[in-house]
Amino acid sequence: MKKKEKLITFVVPSYNSENYLNRCIDSLLVGKEDVEIIIVNDGSTDKTKRIANAYAKKYPSIVKAIHKENGGHGSGVNVGLQNATGLYFKVVDSDDWLDEKSLKTLIKNIKGLKENPDLIVCNYIYDHIYDQEQRVMSFQNVFPVDTICTWEDLKKFKKSQYLIMHALLYKTSILKNCNLKLPEHTFYVDNIVAFLPLPYVESICYYDLNLYHYFIGRDDQSVNEKVMMTRVDQQIKITKIMLSGVDLESVLELHPKLYHYLLQMLSMMVTISDVYLLMNKKKEFLEKRKELWQFIKELNPKLYQKLRYQSVSGLTYLPTKVGNFITLKGYRIAKKIYKFN
Repeated sequence: MKKKEKLITFVVPSYNSENYLNRCIDSLLVGKEDVEIIIVNDGSTDKTKRIANAYAKKYPSIVKAIHKENGGHGSGVNVGLQNATGLYFKVVDSDDWLDEKSLKTLIKNIKGLKENPDLIVCNYIYDHIYDQEQRVMSFQNVFPVDTICTWEDLKKFKKSQYLIMHALLYKTSILKNCNLKLPEHTFYVDNIVAFLPLPYVESICYYDLNLYHYFIGRDDQSVNEKVMMTRVDQQIKITKIMLSGVDLESVLELHPKLYHYLLQMLSMMVTISDVYLLMNKKKEFLEKRKELWQFIKELNPKLYQKLRYQSVSGLTYLPTKVGNFITLKGYRIAKKIYKFN
């Protein structure tokens, strides 16, 4: 009997996830035999390994448990991609989960497609469980709904809109063809997943489904403000990888609208690096701000001009104390409005 092809591979990188893993995996299991769930236990010291093995034993045709030495989130994604057999690939962080009704609808929609787009986009939800607040990030203003389109069909992204990893399902072949490999022992690699493969995408389909629940607001979370201040060097590392990883001039020539979106995302990444370096206040971090902008200038003078003088990132690098005050004030206002960490 021929083995049924999996529509979606869900990769769940897991490190000490015993408090969240059941909720995550249970939400994915509604996909039944149409999905493949790869739990990558990244050297956990709690009950994560036991939980993963229990799911693999109970659902042997759906769940695979892979155990490895600790290498960080990116390492888990790399191993998951190496073992993925599904048509589409999606990373689900072990403390997050999917809306079960939306997942069922998504699978039904994929089955009904006459051709398979390179990228599927869905909505995601900032789920502030402790504050009992939610914020849905949708893209109806950007993409035609339920229709396969190209980058040329895009409308303008708002400044608060980004195709973060949680919104995306790539065709697995796209990620393998672009040789996606994330750095190990590094946080914030999800930004790479949501950036470097995009120039390889030719066709997109957007479904107005609130699919992904992004659990946010924990004190130990990587996007927590205090945590980000201690890991700002890793934020800079990821930003430099993104700045260096795409030939923007080639993208501009082929897909001008994608080019402008990538530029907006780079501006956001530089802005975040700038703000957190500024928040650290010490002289060594202010020097790192200068070094980051010098890196951009030497890497791509044309990109430097755009980021420094024609985008929001330039507004975060103002040369006076008043400028620094304005930068931090703007950040606080944006954080209060958008609640992104």
